[in-house]
Amino acid sequence: MHKSKRIFIVADIKNKPAKMFVDQIPKLAKGFVRLGNDVRCFSYCDAISRIALFKSRTLSRLLFKSKVDELLADQIKNYKPHIIYVNFPRVLDAYTIKCMRKVAPNAVFIGDDGDPWPKLKRNRIETAKELDIVKAANDGEFLQAYRDAGVPNCIFMPCLCDPDTDHRYEVSQEWKKDILWTGTKHHSDSSETLRKELVEKLAQYDNCAIYGCCGRPKIGGIDYLYAISGAQIGVNVNAVNSVRLYHSDRLTHYLAGGTFVLAKRVPDTDILFKNDVHLKYFDTIDEFFDLANWYLAHDQIRKKIADAGMKWVHEQLNCIKIAGYILDLAEKGGYNAPWST
Repeated sequence: MHKSKRIFIVADIKNKPAKMFVDQIPKLAKGFVRLGNDVRCFSYCDAISRIALFKSRTLSRLLFKSKVDELLADQIKNYKPHIIYVNFPRVLDAYTIKCMRKVAPNAVFIGDDGDPWPKLKRNRIETAKELDIVKAANDGEFLQAYRDAGVPNCIFMPCLCDPDTDHRYEVSQEWKKDILWTGTKHHSDSSETLRKELVEKLAQYDNCAIYGCCGRPKIGGIDYLYAISGAQIGVNVNAVNSVRLYHSDRLTHYLAGGTFVLAKRVPDTDILFKNDVHLKYFDTIDEFFDLANWYLAHDQIRKKIADAGMKWVHEQLNCIKIAGYILDLAEKGGYNAPWST
């Protein structure tokens, strides 16, 4: 049982209606609160936009960032948090962390990086070096970049879900599709082409739902959850698939939403989600379509795996359990989970 703590979250809170069910910060805050903690959130870039006199992000950063750092430090000084949780909002940098440390010298500073290629993000590595712990949804080269830079504690932790909202819904016929893909078809920093080729081929099929690329509109809000529930198969391919345990939150959304998932295999991926139990992995485009056709023709087997995947994610990756692991990180420097190696 953890002793109640004050937790201060510094993030870019996504107030856009389309993002309300994908932003992990409200879910994590909910987990902390349900474990008996007090949580306060500070939306860093929103604070800059509120006081800025210019639309230009560059001018706003140059002229008003220091004022926001002062506001942030003042809130922390009065709140005296035990944990300061930072998910690397834009503009926030190492100087911001130093300002927070000055007024909260005894707090544990934890960073949460959900992005690939941290070296390509402005000030990301230098900012992380001012933290005590960095957690990320991979345990490969991206997390290793922080270790190599000298961040004291770098640790893998998967993306979370909120079973209160991330679950299977009863949906109308308009949402019922054979295969679902959401997101871009290619990441500008990736040399891998499988995702692009696969999504473009899927777009040629009549009963496949494609959102956010190939000239199709994006999807968000509750409609995103309905689309997941209505799909027989959800497709997950990361921007890069050679990084150990790396996965995007799309995979968690799909599994938690109760669709059967065909996912591109990544190194050691069975540690987190077991093949033929929680989902099914593939390696090539031809293998994907062979598997998709087979599982579309075998409803009972497909539904059994989809149910098991949803149950596993709801039990093991829910926001309360992940929040507890983060509290363990703050108190002990590590945590124990089914995927711990």
